[in-house]
Amino acid sequence: MKQRPFPLDLVQTQTAWSATYRALAAVGPGAGTAVLRRRLLRLSTRLWWHPYWTTAGAGPAARVDLREHARGGSGREAGAA
Repeated sequence: MKQRPFPLDLVQTQTAWSATYRALAAVGPGAGTAVLRRRLLRLSTRLWWHPYWTTAGAGPAARVDLREHARGGSGREAGAA
């Protein structure tokens, strides 16, 4: 499958979201989780409302591809569900 051309700011936001999510999962309850939850919410909003998603072909599969791309993967393979 051809790699999608994601905007750099979108990839950076997805990478920051993933790092924040991992940090939130790693800390115990009450150990600064409010700050991490607020950051995760801000990043989620930026991801969801990014102008890229109004372009043709930017549907749910593109969101999966973005997560894979931000993790350093090459996206989903052809034929994968």
